[in-house]
Amino acid sequence: MNRYYIEKDVEEVTKLLASLQNTARVSRTHMARELQSTGLYAGQESVMELLAAGDGKTLGQLAAALGVKPPTITKTVSRLQEQNFVARKPSETDARQTHVWLTEQGRALLEQMQRAIRTAEARALDGVKKKERKQLAKILAKIDANLTGPDQPREKKKSSGGKKKK
Repeated sequence: MNRYYIEKDVEEVTKLLASLQNTARVSRTHMARELQSTGLYAGQESVMELLAAGDGKTLGQLAAALGVKPPTITKTVSRLQEQNFVARKPSETDARQTHVWLTEQGRALLEQMQRAIRTAEARALDGVKKKERKQLAKILAKIDANLTGPDQPREKKKSSGGKKKK
């Protein structure tokens, strides 16, 4: 195999992943700016959305649903509680667990929060066609699966015997 193609592939992958990371960072920053008007910090909207879909989740359920560690969700819920957007209540069946509920103030904030999210999403996807969005969603899902799936060595694909095409 020609060494030039290997080096070029590595450089291209490095640039793609750097671009993906930069886009994610810029997206989070933009989302944070849009959410400022609601009083929420970036990341808190995900907890609010989960609770809006079904109140009374435990901290463990929230952490698992968001793919974060329990201390992260504990800190986020504590901030939301300080802002009076959520309330914690002890479990009636398990003293070790605490359930989280939206407060009336939190429920009243949901529509404003959704508007801020839609504004951020519209800006991010401005000019991106529906077909391109579907392709992007599939590609991102593959990348996510590669990074979150089992850490097993990947089998190399067998060569067709010819030179690698550009």
